[in-house]
Amino acid sequence: MTERVTVGISPSEALLAAPIEERRRVIATIAEAGLDGLLYADHVSFRGGFGMEGLVLMAGFSQLHPTLALHMGLYLLPLRHPVPVARSLATLAELAPGRLVFGVGIGGEDRHEVEVCGVDPRTRGRRCDESLAVLRPLLRGESVTFHGEFFDIDDCVIRPTPTPAIPLLIGGRSDAAVRRAGRFGDGWLASWCSPRRFAEAIDMCTDHAATAGRRDVAWRHKYQLWVGLAGDRDTAYLCVKRRMEGFYRIPFAQFEKYAPFGTPAEVADSLRPFMEIGVREFDLTPCAPSDAEAIELAGEVKRLLNE
Repeated sequence: MTERVTVGISPSEALLAAPIEERRRVIATIAEAGLDGLLYADHVSFRGGFGMEGLVLMAGFSQLHPTLALHMGLYLLPLRHPVPVARSLATLAELAPGRLVFGVGIGGEDRHEVEVCGVDPRTRGRRCDESLAVLRPLLRGESVTFHGEFFDIDDCVIRPTPTPAIPLLIGGRSDAAVRRAGRFGDGWLASWCSPRRFAEAIDMCTDHAATAGRRDVAWRHKYQLWVGLAGDRDTAYLCVKRRMEGFYRIPFAQFEKYAPFGTPAEVADSLRPFMEIGVREFDLTPCAPSDAEAIELAGEVKRLLNE
């Protein structure tokens, strides 16, 4: 039997400003559409000050529905100290055990966002590696002593230990990010890539895990992407173009190759090559004529992928 495909979605930004009962209603609609989780990215001060503190946001959403997964993608780990991050994760694991999927990355689309946090953008990768070297054993309940370039920690323990363990996915397009996923992660959280690149990255990830002495990883690689959904391709194209240009403030032409659009059947067809190489988890940011249609049509994509 083919392994079931899971699909999470990132609801529109309007959900964050809605009254709590409206938030609860929309999230219930997401679950009723058959979708598996809520996806949100973390930003401190993105392109003029925008963003959401990812773990605070997920803590709030965790109390609005009892079963939906909470997909963090991506959390800007280099902008924080790993010990309080471990405490936040352990607390969230108590609020919503088994529901958090923690995707981390180094960011970088806006260097100023990194700089205002007191971090030299040139050090993001090294800081992330040190943070992961501290974070993973803390989340296993181990006592951690670590002295590195950026962090000095003696005899730190975080209790209670998250149970079940929180899946830790490493995002980023570069080979360095894939190597990081192999050394530290439970999977690679991909974006903006082709099926061929994804397959190459899976192999690279496995190789680097083995080099690091990690030979028994239960991999859960995931692909997250923006999609345009509507009853016709032209409408779907305009929906995703407007949303992405409004968010990233650069021309859609730079994204179009990796942002499928069309009917649910057309978008599902664009994802099947990833399924052929073993991907079974997708997170979508659906752009449609209305928020309600975005949820409904994303649910239809999931249904088609599981036929």
